Amino acid sequence: MDLVLVSIAILFLAPLMLVTAIAIKLESRGPVLFKQRRLGHGNRLFHIYKFRSMRDDLSDLNGDRSTDRDDDRITRVGRFIRATSIDELPQLFNVLFGTMSLVGPRPHALGSKADSKLFWEIDRNYWLRHATIPGLTGLAQVRGFRGATMTRADLELRLASDLEYIQRWSLGYDLLILARTFGVIVHRNGF
Repeated sequence: MDLVLVSIAILFLAPLMLVTAIAIKLESRGPVLFKQRRLGHGNRLFHIYKFRSMRDDLSDLNGDRSTDRDDDRITRVGRFIRATSIDELPQLFNVLFGTMSLVGPRPHALGSKADSKLFWEIDRNYWLRHATIPGLTGLAQVRGFRGATMTRADLELRLASDLEYIQRWSLGYDLLILARTFGVIVHRNGF
């Protein structure tokens, strides 16, 4: 399912990705894509791809600093592509390469924190979410749990959704989550 749907999506979205790449290049110096190491299936590291939405000289490769609503690192084009989830489109290639799936727990940056603690320091069950391939979208996202993880509760709500997804997985459940994703592409926490 991933390969068929992602191949169609890449063909359909290629013009939008080309326009986005040109807009990023015209606005600021640096590469069009942002590449960051993330934890994936089986706790293996992989590179996730996104359209660069921040000034290249201020990019945070480890994810030590969560993005906030008034983040001075974000460019004008970056603000738009983050608010509309266009910045995530290069992850379609992660799906094509097999490092991600269309649906699954979202992969987090290695330095991601909540309440000044790394995610796995807050809840040891965090590692269980890596029992499956990470996704472009997931149950936590369609429930509205996206954006910065400032508090312990932000992480706990996401983790509970991720673990529920793993327990309930089915092809039909993936299709339902994919359908519900269209309702949260533009989200109040997409900054």
